[in-house]
Amino acid sequence: MAAVKRTDSNQCWNSTERRSGERRELRLVARPRAESGPALEPSRTPGTAPSPSPPRVTQAAVTASENEAMTGARPSTAKQRRARERGGSGGGGGGGGGAAAEAAPRRERRPVEAAAGSMRWAPAAGRTLAALLLVASVLSATLLAPGGSVERGPEPAPPRDLDKKRHVELKMDQALLLVHNELLGTHLTVYWNSERCYHCLPQALVNVSGSGGPGKPSAASVAVSTQHRSTLQLKDTSEGKEVCRLEYKFGEFGNYSLLVKHAHSGGSGTACDLVVNQNPIDSNLPVCIAFLVGLAVVIAVCFLRFLLSLDDFSNWISKAMSSRETDRLINSELGSPSRAGQLGDDAQPEVWRPSAAPLRLRCVDTFRGLALILMVFVNYGGGKYWYFKHASWNGLTVADLVFPWFVFIMGTSIFLSMSSILQRGRSKSRVLGKVAWRSFLLICIGIIVVNPNYCLGPLSWDKVRLPGVLQRLGVTYFVVAVLELLFAKPVPERGAWEGRFSSLQDIIPSWPQWLFVLVLESVWLALTFFLPVPGCPTGYLGPGGIGDLGKYPNCTGGAAGYIDRLLLGEDHIYQHPSSTVLYHTRVAYDPEGILGTINSIVMAFLGVQAGKILLYYKEQTKDILIRFTAWCCFLGLISIALTKISENEGFIPVNKNLWSISYVTTLSSFSFFILLLLYPIVDVKGVWTGTPFFYPGMNSILVYVGHEVFRNYFPFQWRLQDNQSHKEHLIQNIVATALWVLIAYVLYKKKVFWKI
Repeated sequence: MAAVKRTDSNQCWNSTERRSGERRELRLVARPRAESGPALEPSRTPGTAPSPSPPRVTQAAVTASENEAMTGARPSTAKQRRARERGGSGGGGGGGGGAAAEAAPRRERRPVEAAAGSMRWAPAAGRTLAALLLVASVLSATLLAPGGSVERGPEPAPPRDLDKKRHVELKMDQALLLVHNELLGTHLTVYWNSERCYHCLPQALVNVSGSGGPGKPSAASVAVSTQHRSTLQLKDTSEGKEVCRLEYKFGEFGNYSLLVKHAHSGGSGTACDLVVNQNPIDSNLPVCIAFLVGLAVVIAVCFLRFLLSLDDFSNWISKAMSSRETDRLINSELGSPSRAGQLGDDAQPEVWRPSAAPLRLRCVDTFRGLALILMVFVNYGGGKYWYFKHASWNGLTVADLVFPWFVFIMGTSIFLSMSSILQRGRSKSRVLGKVAWRSFLLICIGIIVVNPNYCLGPLSWDKVRLPGVLQRLGVTYFVVAVLELLFAKPVPERGAWEGRFSSLQDIIPSWPQWLFVLVLESVWLALTFFLPVPGCPTGYLGPGGIGDLGKYPNCTGGAAGYIDRLLLGEDHIYQHPSSTVLYHTRVAYDPEGILGTINSIVMAFLGVQAGKILLYYKEQTKDILIRFTAWCCFLGLISIALTKISENEGFIPVNKNLWSISYVTTLSSFSFFILLLLYPIVDVKGVWTGTPFFYPGMNSILVYVGHEVFRNYFPFQWRLQDNQSHKEHLIQNIVATALWVLIAYVLYKKKVFWKI
């Protein structure tokens, strides 16, 4: 019996289970190979006149009796169908999710209103309550969201033709495909390819033997990916001739049948009909509901803050609270008895005022915290959704945004802190020693973090990975900080620059740094496109493996991979790059390798430029916003020219694994745009304080190292009831990320900061 068994679950649900009346069929008639056309074009049998209508996929109705004859599954009763819909396994779960989305804010509104009185006198406590409210609402919506797991009903009778077939264990982002071959004496091989796999060799999925006679089709079952649109190609195993081809986007945990038979017209053509036996689940529903509910709670909190700003409402809240409780909240911060002072003591609140750094830009810390929290979320798994994982090769996902943003804002912080230190009269030699020591510590901590033992036993020195995130940050920090230190100049006073070049006062004095960066970028271009790599074409930027039709299987990353393997050794770089899954990469490749570090230095220097804009045009909001906009557009135009607005067809595609220059310009353009939004909102108008991202941004090294070290410890990870459920992984990852935000907040209030 071909059945689907969910991994890590004690129950099985039959692959042929489907709803009565919900079965639909996609019919595709294949042409001979010589007349191959568009993937979904219905072909005609020999002797028929060409159809004047455009190519299309037709849908045919299938009766319940035909369904039972085809799959051997008995029609479900209306009661069973309603039970499954309530369980969220089909499309009927949307109503439940909507109810959850509406109910969660209503349940959480009362705590916000209860805390409204304290928000006026204790802003920190109000922000904490708002942040906790946001986390609780998102969690409740996610817990109630349907679609995370499949509720199984009674198992139907197994189809007769699949009694002796193997079970197929479906994992996340997979669907079951049953291939029925009615062609007499024709053995078929089913090949598969993903639309995101550029110029890839088709991969053999399953072999299907020929039919044993009329009404006795042979069958085989196989799991297919549901992350992206798939191309299925059926070939005659003996002759290698294409029988049919189709493109389709399968749904997660869906059940499909591919019926291969002779065309009804009686010619030599072959008909391939794709039938949906059971509708897939909507695995993206928990993410959508969590986002919408979180957005609704943020709007509710903003509305409450607006109400608190009104005198009449604030006075009403004041009268509703006792004066004793009010004094206690004022003097004890978060209500901790151990920190409470005398009622008349006004010195306690003064301790928490940021008087040590009155000019600190909160937008910088907020941006850093935003990048860091996203990094923690995607590193913990991001709910196991493909768009929260790194792109296989070219292109961008959410996970590809966070590291370059962190590098960019690190460059901004370098200039701001360096200027502050030098203005206080500290010698350059002492600053240089501190920079070197901090870079050394970052590299050492990075090597420790990326080489855990865990259950694998003690790690051999022969297998120690040398590159990594913190290692790249350490090298980048050292180069950019030393560059700024060597050519540092005092920040000019307002109005000191006059004349035709006054608008370039943040660029012209830095011409030595710009020259150095341009030389570095020239080195990257020269090595990338002109360095001979044994067995590979010069200037190769592909993933190797089955990419480029399998011509260069051992050329992953071109010059970048070759330099790492040559200088560091293949055993000392990352062994499982993101290209392994889709492109079946054979060689090791490190996305934090040597050559890519050059472009991370370029990215950090663009962040330095953002810091210069903020400091050179201090208190000139209009000039700052104009320059942020100009840099955003300028870098965006460079990206357009390099990529031709294409994922794979440009001169230099956007690629995180290579840290290509187009990747740097694209993400730097995004960074300037984010600062363009954050600076007026957070620092100028004060509409938003940066909460909750501001707190992790103030303790970034501790949060990053901590989340890496404790990622497998409770409560950051626990055993899931269903390990193949996006919903449960999403809950776990949101909780773990929220805990690090809470830890950062507590450390901020305790004034505990890990600085190296």
